[in-house]
Amino acid sequence: MKTNRPIYNLLLLVALMYFLLSCKKEAAKVLPTVTTSAVTNIIANSVTTGGDITTDGGSQIIARGVCWSTSQNPTISNDKTSDGIGSGIFTSYITGLTPNKTYYIRAYSTNSVGTSYGNQLITLTLAALATLSTTAISNITTTTASSGVSIIDDGSSVNLSLGICWSTSPNPTISNSKTIDSGFGTYVFKITGLSAGTTYYVRAYSTNKIGTSYGNQITFTTIPPSITDIDGNTYNTLTISTQVWLKENLKTTKYNDGTAIPLVTNNTVWAALITPAYCWYNNDIATNKNTYGALYNWYTVNTGKLCPSGWHVPSTTEWVTLTSALTAGGQLKEVGTTHWLSPNTGANNKSGFTALPGGHRFHDDGLFTDIGYQGSWWSSTEVTAGTLRTNAHSFDVSWQSAIEFYTQNPKGSGLSVRCVKD
Repeated sequence: MKTNRPIYNLLLLVALMYFLLSCKKEAAKVLPTVTTSAVTNIIANSVTTGGDITTDGGSQIIARGVCWSTSQNPTISNDKTSDGIGSGIFTSYITGLTPNKTYYIRAYSTNSVGTSYGNQLITLTLAALATLSTTAISNITTTTASSGVSIIDDGSSVNLSLGICWSTSPNPTISNSKTIDSGFGTYVFKITGLSAGTTYYVRAYSTNKIGTSYGNQITFTTIPPSITDIDGNTYNTLTISTQVWLKENLKTTKYNDGTAIPLVTNNTVWAALITPAYCWYNNDIATNKNTYGALYNWYTVNTGKLCPSGWHVPSTTEWVTLTSALTAGGQLKEVGTTHWLSPNTGANNKSGFTALPGGHRFHDDGLFTDIGYQGSWWSSTEVTAGTLRTNAHSFDVSWQSAIEFYTQNPKGSGLSVRCVKD
C-alpha cells in the first residue's frame, strides 16, 4: 500500500505544534498570590481572619484557608482551616485555641502547581475566666461550716483572688460575704459568723484579669440552737471543736421511729435483761428526769435508733475526739456542788458540756449507785476481746478528779446517753 506522505507530514506537524503549545501553556502556570486578612474578634479560644487570592497563577484554586501554629511560618502541615475553592476574598474562623497564647497565622492557597502562603500575622488570644468547682460542705455547726474551691483551669491568667462566697439567698456573689485568698489548686475555708438553724447558699469564686467566675452552688443548714426528740423533749446544742453535741443527757422513752422503749423498774427483771430497756434513777422520774435524763442499757444503744434523727450515740473514737480538744476532764463538768458532791475537783465547764453525776444502775442486781459522785455515758463501741464481749466501752468523770477516764461496763448496766451530730 502506498503512503500519502504529504498528508502524513502535515499531521505530524500539527501534533508537534499542539504539543509545543501545551508545554508553553503549562510553563505559564505559577503559584497563586494570596494575602492574609487582619485578625479580628479575638477572644480566649478563637479568632476570625481569612485571605484574599488576587491571582490564581493560571490554574484553578483547589484549596484555600488559613494555617496557624505557636511557631513561626506555619504551613498546611500544621493546623488549618478549609474554606472552599476559587479566587477572591474568603473568611476563616479559627477555634480551639488556648487562652493567653501567641499564635502565628498565614493564609494559604493551592492550585495545580502547589501551595503559596500569605503574609504572616501574629495574635495573642485573650485570657479566659477560670473554671472551678465548689467543694462539699463539712464541719457544720450552729455558727460555722467549711467549704472550699477547686480550680480546674485558671484561664491562663493569674488568679488575683479566690475563695467562697455565701448568702441566705441563692447565687451569692463576691458582693456578699466571702473569704479571700490567691493561688491555684484546692483550698478549704472556714465560714464563720453564721446564724443557727439557717439555710445558706455557697459558691466558690475566682477572679482574674478577665473577671470573676463561680463554681456550682451548694446549700446547707446550720445546726439549730436546740432540737426536739420524738417525745417532745428539747435539748440545747453545743459545738466543741469539730463536733456538735447535745448539752443535756437523753431522756426519750421512744426510739426515733416512735417505737416505745421498755421501762423496767423491777431490779430482778433488770438484772436478767439481754434486751433493750431504760429507767429513771431510783425509779424517780419527778426528781431525776429533767436533771439527769434516763439510764439506758447498751442493748438500747445498739439499736442505732435511740438518738433523734441526724444524731447518734458517740463511738469511743468520738469521745476521744471530744476530750482531745480539751486540756482536762474538768472542762466538761458543771461547776459547783449543786449536783456534784464536794470537792468536784477541777470543774470549770469551759467547754459548756455541763457533765452531771447521773450515776448508774448495776447490771447484776438492778441497784442504783453513784449519783452525785460520777457521771457515766455509753459509747456505741462494744468490747470484742475474749470473755469481755459482754461489755461495751463507756466514758466517765468523777467528783474527786479533773481527769476523765474510759472504762467498760456490762451491756446490761444502766448509763446516761449523750448524743453527737452525724
